[in-house]
Amino acid sequence: MIALADRVAAIALSEPQRIALVQGAQRVDYGSFIDAARRFAGFLRAAGCRRGDRVALIVPNRIEAAIAWYGAWIAGAAVVPLNAQARARDFAPWLRHAGVRVLVHEAAGREAIAAAAELAAAPLRIVLDAASAGADATGWTQALASEPLASEPVEPSALAAILYTSGTTGAPKGVMLSHANFAANVEAIVAYLGLTAEDSIVSILPFYYSYGASVLHTHLAFGARLVIEPNLVFPHLIVETLARERASGFSGVPSTYALLLDRVPLADYDLGALRYLTQAGGAMAPALAARLRAALPGTALYVMYGQTEATARLTYLPPDRLDDKPGSAGIAIPGVRLTIRDEAGRDLPPGADGEVWAQGPGVMSGYWNDPEASAAVLHEGWLRTGDLGRLDEDGFLFLAGRRSDMIKTGAHRVHPLDVEEAIAELAEVAEVAVVGIDDATLGQAIKAVIVPAAGAAPDADRIKAHCRARLAAYKIPKQVQFVAALPKTASGKIRRALLTEPAAAQEAS
Repeated sequence: MIALADRVAAIALSEPQRIALVQGAQRVDYGSFIDAARRFAGFLRAAGCRRGDRVALIVPNRIEAAIAWYGAWIAGAAVVPLNAQARARDFAPWLRHAGVRVLVHEAAGREAIAAAAELAAAPLRIVLDAASAGADATGWTQALASEPLASEPVEPSALAAILYTSGTTGAPKGVMLSHANFAANVEAIVAYLGLTAEDSIVSILPFYYSYGASVLHTHLAFGARLVIEPNLVFPHLIVETLARERASGFSGVPSTYALLLDRVPLADYDLGALRYLTQAGGAMAPALAARLRAALPGTALYVMYGQTEATARLTYLPPDRLDDKPGSAGIAIPGVRLTIRDEAGRDLPPGADGEVWAQGPGVMSGYWNDPEASAAVLHEGWLRTGDLGRLDEDGFLFLAGRRSDMIKTGAHRVHPLDVEEAIAELAEVAEVAVVGIDDATLGQAIKAVIVPAAGAAPDADRIKAHCRARLAAYKIPKQVQFVAALPKTASGKIRRALLTEPAAAQEAS
């Protein structure tokens, strides 16, 4: 195994002037990047940070976040990237649970400062956008003035990162990933995408989530260029950046692509350099995939599936199989095995629905300081994903949603994805999410929450009629609600729990 920091260092040695990261007018080459990371590592070591200590990053996507991540690795520390959009009430439990020794945050990060103040043992704080930061913290410029630390051998099984997957309700759940996990997942992703040093990508996905982190690491590990674009508030700016930077790749979740298709006339931009698109973070309806391919006919679309507990990726659908395997999440990436099992853990035959189990070099070692939660999902090297699905005769995975998302209506069990895919076929629908709501007669009834396409005025009766023509009677939504936007997490995943609340005045039934 070659550690990812060593890969980047090798590129910096052979091609120091090759551009690694771009953010606005700022461009950082590999030589400067690894020098800054080593200086950050030198600071950590001089400050008493030891191998295995945890370094938390409460930082939005920016060049300094990547430097701090790789600098922590060079110092032998484990990175704890936290959702920069959270609040002190979220940060404090995470920081306490991880036993964080060092905290990196922005100068304006009042929530991070407040969370650190709640801890019994205050972490060493490093403040971005500050040359110096007072007696109780160190400015970023000051930290990078340290003597650089040379890379040292890394034990493959050593803890590389803790990624938190839950909020403050209940105990925090920190996924422990090793250097070997990251290296294996990067190798597999690079192989099926065919990434080379000539590739470049515009990144909007947060580095503190597994999908965004995989975009960062896959590109830096092979000498490619990563362009940081801050957010989706102005989607046309993303497309302008894709055209200006002549990017060859772009990654997003389904809602990202729905927004771009709905708000930006893609044909008005020169996207001829765009070679591939990747999609994960939730199932992409075949109708949305078809719209995207029609808008960008010369670009390969990779539909993918993964979990934080598997570092990032478990499957991908080769672009040339989109037509004959519509709705599939694809085949296992190199090194991964998938099975479908019943509730007793017994293997099921092709075509049978059950829980997806996965085995491979990217599977986590467990949850940080939580042996019970670890034992619940890890069995003899296999990961219970909690996702429902089936494998066809050719080994292609078809997902049916999370076990926890299953709608129990009367005597029937309904997967939201079945209904969502049918509704997404309508041109007047930009996005849709389906949930179960309390019903005195059925236990749960089906509710569809729809974001209309730009300029469209969809009708609830037409939505239901479309579903009747395609679905069993028990899958027809009882309630249809139209909203301006679906509630989402920072990574773009739909917050389904919020959709089960009583509909507002715009609801139609």
